[in-house]
Amino acid sequence: MLRGSKVGLRARHAEDIPLLRTELYDDVVNGSRAESRPWRPMTPGQEDFPLAVDDTVQGLVPFSVVELDGGTLVGTANLWGIDNHSRSAHIGLGLRPSFRGRGYGSDVVAVLCHYGFVVRGLRRLQIETLADNAAMLRAAERNGFVREGVLRSSAWVLGEFLDEVLLGLLVEEWKPED
Repeated sequence: MLRGSKVGLRARHAEDIPLLRTELYDDVVNGSRAESRPWRPMTPGQEDFPLAVDDTVQGLVPFSVVELDGGTLVGTANLWGIDNHSRSAHIGLGLRPSFRGRGYGSDVVAVLCHYGFVVRGLRRLQIETLADNAAMLRAAERNGFVREGVLRSSAWVLGEFLDEVLLGLLVEEWKPED
């Protein structure tokens, strides 16, 4: 398990999926804001369900996020779009509603930076988030990510186009917490 100050990132367990599905994916608003593809209902146990882990998929490393104190499931985290040639990847995360606003997001981003830069040897990490996602913007910026641009009207979310903010962090800019 990778450890931060509040959370750990571990392999996704089969027993994580029903809770993550109920609290993150089946919520149409949350699911629509978190994914770039349109929300659609999923049949329980469906193999292509987005939270199920397929170890054959290249360029994606999914984690379950748990509290260090007690092991309670907090949410999901991913390093995705991993490009070994350019040594870059994207960061994504989703926290269960009852765990939002407690600083877990910043800790998850910090642990993903450690994984990307130290474990994987990447040079650049990137985050794309909706412009109104203040919590993700704060978590990224607390970890040294720099706003690199706005993708105007680039995300179709529940009947409207929304702006996305693009943030980046290079390994030489990263300041890990001791």
